[in-house]
Amino acid sequence: MSNTVGGFLLIFSGPSGSGKDTILHRIVEKDEKVVVSVSMTTRAPREGEVEGKDYYFVTKEQFEANIEKGEMLEWAVYGDNYYGTPKTPVKKWIEEGKTVILEIEVQGADKIRQQFPDVRSMFLMPPSLHVLEERLRARKTNTEEDIKKRLETAKGEIERANDYDYIIVNNRVEDAVEDAMEIIMRHRRHLRELDSGDEFYYGYQYKDEVEYINEVARVLPPVEDFSERGLKDGRK
Repeated sequence: MSNTVGGFLLIFSGPSGSGKDTILHRIVEKDEKVVVSVSMTTRAPREGEVEGKDYYFVTKEQFEANIEKGEMLEWAVYGDNYYGTPKTPVKKWIEEGKTVILEIEVQGADKIRQQFPDVRSMFLMPPSLHVLEERLRARKTNTEEDIKKRLETAKGEIERANDYDYIIVNNRVEDAVEDAMEIIMRHRRHLRELDSGDEFYYGYQYKDEVEYINEVARVLPPVEDFSERGLKDGRK
């Protein structure tokens, strides 16, 4: 079965509290061709979580069988449970011409890049570490220790932001959504121009090709303040 032109995989990362879920929800509302990949886990469902929407809930034996069969794009163990991205639904969506967004932390993104070096990626940056802390505290679901751990983790993740093709600063939600959708639409147009026939399309290397993204590159301010809006072109 040949691929419907325009389907591709897009990594989307950012620190806890950067607003990933809000941005993705707005994008999915605005663009029917975008789907967010659903992770698989061996942990028990929490109250209100829906099978196939929040997670695919499976047993440890089922998850390990999927690993053995090569059915996982990436996976990791947190605590006593497995978490990962099943390959089959992602492949199906891409073959249907969907833009499949994989919301994943930086370590998982590394694993995806190892398999598919040309995959495209976006990093969602908070306006500042101060704002990030305020957002985490506003949730009122994290202990003081949790907040400190998340902030330390965020600093390490922000240091990895230049590994991504694009950095989007979430200062205003509307602007961040607009920036993300612009990246998606321009990449789709490029795929239509290529008229790729690949069955499973993850991304496209810029090497030896005419550049088709024309955003103005910007230099990030010091790590404590990321408040300028704009797209960051991260090509090496």
